[in-house]
Amino acid sequence: MERLDCHSATKEYPHPFVHEVTLTTAQRIRGIILGSILFPLRVLLAAIFFLIMWPLARLRLAGLSEEERSRPVRGWRLWLFHPIIWFLSRAVFFSLGFLWVEVKGRRANLKEAPVLVVAPHSGFLDMLVLCPTQLATVVSRSENTSLPVIGALLEFNQSVIVSRKDPQSRKKAIAQVTERLTSNGHWPQMLMFPEGTTTNGHSLIKFKPGAFLAGVPVQPVLLHYPNKLDTIRWTYKGTTWTEALWHTTSQLYTNVTVEFLPVYKPSQEEKNDPNLYADNVQKLMAKALGVPATDYVMEGRVPVLKLGGLSLPVESPATETLSLLHRNGLGAREVEAVLDKMIDRCQSGPEGSKTSVEELASILTLTDKQTAVHICGLYSKDNTVDLRQIYMSVSALSEFTSFKSILHTAFTLFDKEGRGSLSAEELSELMGALLGIPQHNTAELYAEASIQGKLTEENLLRVLTSHPTYHKVVNEYLQPKEAGSQLANGKAVNNNGNMHNSNGLPENKKKFE
Repeated sequence: MERLDCHSATKEYPHPFVHEVTLTTAQRIRGIILGSILFPLRVLLAAIFFLIMWPLARLRLAGLSEEERSRPVRGWRLWLFHPIIWFLSRAVFFSLGFLWVEVKGRRANLKEAPVLVVAPHSGFLDMLVLCPTQLATVVSRSENTSLPVIGALLEFNQSVIVSRKDPQSRKKAIAQVTERLTSNGHWPQMLMFPEGTTTNGHSLIKFKPGAFLAGVPVQPVLLHYPNKLDTIRWTYKGTTWTEALWHTTSQLYTNVTVEFLPVYKPSQEEKNDPNLYADNVQKLMAKALGVPATDYVMEGRVPVLKLGGLSLPVESPATETLSLLHRNGLGAREVEAVLDKMIDRCQSGPEGSKTSVEELASILTLTDKQTAVHICGLYSKDNTVDLRQIYMSVSALSEFTSFKSILHTAFTLFDKEGRGSLSAEELSELMGALLGIPQHNTAELYAEASIQGKLTEENLLRVLTSHPTYHKVVNEYLQPKEAGSQLANGKAVNNNGNMHNSNGLPENKKKFE
């Protein structure tokens, strides 16, 4: 991978979801001069080619019924329109500065590998890979179908469309993909980005199992951008897509290498377990790239690290909350007093934990309502928030009380019927409150901590503090020493301020009693 070049142009971050292009003064001046000429010219040329493609893409399926559209295109609609759209697609990227594409290895044919899996996924310009793969079919979000030109190209491509908000749509998409991959050459080759989101390329995040569900052979495809400036990447935070486009088109040219690795044929065990299949292909591709294979994943638009079924937020909402409270003048004593007010409110009854932004601002003694809105947005998608989440997660990152005491309070709050035992659903809510984000896969923890179908506080504490996996979560993620001590010392806490270990988790020493 282009590690020696691209790293010099980016800031180092402890996780793969942030990328920021940094320029020297000379590079910035050169970019402004070249960009003022090349950016408008190249964008105009790309727009012209897109406009030419728009009606041609629509013509390919024009006049066909829904039933006919559900079958692969054949005959003149294939041999006439496919090479034209392929040529115009290549012209778009040529106009944006991708003057040539180096191809390594051999692309497998449809019978050898029905699906191509591409990584790392860096940004929207990765779609250049469709040119050397002869416009392989893709999977796309339903929102993209309404975009000008893009919607027409997705229709032309006979893409599998999926709505991320509709579970039925996801099931239908999985069935469509499986049908196509097992059609024995009836459908064209498919191309997928198994990471499911864009990263800075310093590691491969966990592959989603979609491309591996059918259990058919796959061909791994590596994308390299061996340039002095790594301008392509557009991630969760950092350089925006417009900045990525500006920086890329401001270069005289942009190098790209598409590397086809040998076809990967799954074992019977991998066919039976798509997640194992995906993990093994991820490790193989990461080794070929010379980067780590990690358990990071984007979950509900929040970057997390998966560990023992738990989702550990890369950027803790509680850490950001502590930082915001400090910037608004709250020191250690004020924060402790705020937490006391929160727990009093939570213990007043189940309904007492729900609060509006206005009430939250009052509880936090904030004069700036926007800070309360920001904190609310860290934990909730609407204008109400569950105070139990804020209290538990912030307490877990402070040193005002022990983890054992925090867990006791949490257990009491989430043991809704006072049985002395938690249900599987209540355990998910409790862990979600401690970690600051919803937890949907706590079955493994529940099975480990429950005895004869009963999960007591004592058993939960035992597992969280002694089990190798969950002890790691508690010891390295909950109640980091840095968060509490920084606040106590009157220093701001920020998202990237903690020391991190090799897994990207905050490193600290945990007190249990």
